[in-house]
Amino acid sequence: PEVSSTAFVKLQPRTLAHQVIDALVAGAAEGLFLPGDRIIETELALQLGVSRVPVREALRVLESQGVVVNVMYDSVGLSALARYDFMRALRLQPDMADAYNFIGIQHTVSGDFEQAYDAFDSALELEPKYQYAYLNRGIALQYDGKLALAINDFQQFQAMKPDDPYRSLWLYLAQVEHSAPQALETLTKHQGALDKKAWSSQIVAFYLGQISEADLLKAASTDVTEPRQLAEQLCEVYFYLARWHGLKQNPTQAVAYYKKSLATNVYEFVEHRYARLEMTRLRQAVVEQGHEQEHEQTPAPADTQDSGHAH
Repeated sequence: PEVSSTAFVKLQPRTLAHQVIDALVAGAAEGLFLPGDRIIETELALQLGVSRVPVREALRVLESQGVVVNVMYDSVGLSALARYDFMRALRLQPDMADAYNFIGIQHTVSGDFEQAYDAFDSALELEPKYQYAYLNRGIALQYDGKLALAINDFQQFQAMKPDDPYRSLWLYLAQVEHSAPQALETLTKHQGALDKKAWSSQIVAFYLGQISEADLLKAASTDVTEPRQLAEQLCEVYFYLARWHGLKQNPTQAVAYYKKSLATNVYEFVEHRYARLEMTRLRQAVVEQGHEQEHEQTPAPADTQDSGHAH
């Protein structure tokens, strides 16, 4: 059968400007530039190995689409504005995997899991090796009670960079819900491949019982060269201590650490993104547990019928 000539849209080659756009959006997502930072054309062109012309064109496109603005919104915690601007950007440039990832995160935080899955799936369709879509989809799946699928995503995320301590931690936090001994065994196995220079390897050491809580807190603030770095490491350490205390059935201490993590205001970190949601879930679990205990302790109503009477 003949195929209509109007059935397909011709594919367009990727210009240098589009490649610069991809690099800028990915860089913003990874925190390479922060809210208020000036983007200097000459410096950016030098870093990317291109002339100023595609850089200027890329910045003009991003500004017109609101992408630079919406990444900044997300970085300062204005999630509603960030989601709106990412949606607007996608209408103009529907092949931005980073934007789909951000939108998926916002849906996860809101509990809209089906929409979150659609967004993460779209990101992975565009870029099959988009690593953080696996992480964030895994988190959504875990919150939605789909533990086996979540563990699969965390395993893929960990395998992409085995020396990253955070990836082993997220996998552990999912596996421990299925089998604590297996999760501990896997984390122990992964520790050998971790980057020992990364301060976060100390979090893994703490989870494995190799250092104390006080030692871990001290490690988070040791060899820190600037306030921003301190805020980031405290955001992380408070979050993972909160998760650990939650696993140990210490909800009061866990909530206290979640509050400290949120107080660092490192909005773009995955730990900060999910700290409030984790705290809410923990409080709900405590309330439900209290109701169950009250129900168990409530005495059964006395039998008012006289067993000596025939009916």
